[in-house]
Amino acid sequence: MKRTSFALLVVMAVCSPTLAQDADASTALAPFTVSRSVQLLTGDTWSDGDRVFRLYGVQSCLRGTTAEGPDGHKIDCGNASLAHLAALFGDAEVTCQPMGYALDKAVFVVCAAELGGATIDVGTALISTGYAFAATTTKGEALNGSYLVAEVNAKRKRTGLWNTAFQHPVRLLLKQASETKK
Repeated sequence: MKRTSFALLVVMAVCSPTLAQDADASTALAPFTVSRSVQLLTGDTWSDGDRVFRLYGVQSCLRGTTAEGPDGHKIDCGNASLAHLAALFGDAEVTCQPMGYALDKAVFVVCAAELGGATIDVGTALISTGYAFAATTTKGEALNGSYLVAEVNAKRKRTGLWNTAFQHPVRLLLKQASETKK
């Protein structure tokens, strides 16, 4: 119980300064249903009006990177991730809970989808089907352990993009970050 309370206190301390800057902070953290008119930007990020939302703990394939199938057919890896997010948003009612803000002011969210009478976590759905990956800290530690397990299982089963040759987006981003520090 003490660990949970401490963790909640740490999260509140980290998020509170950012939320205090938002004039509408009281409603900023209210759950919301994703509109059917959102504009998908990547396989983990979308905009609705002037707000940008990003799935917390999820990293989609990067647009402009290539995934090559066993038959040699090449596709845009990021577009494959985006297509699967689009399919999920198109087939299900998706509700999201804001978690805080990214450095670029995107709102981090965790989302659940009502699909076939069941409620599923959107991040787990995308990662377990092999079209998204577990996001990490700059030290390479998974932000969500359950997402890492889903990724390992998808990789083991060669599901989705794991049945292709591609550059893992988390590795690419970590490499870019380390090169920027030099």
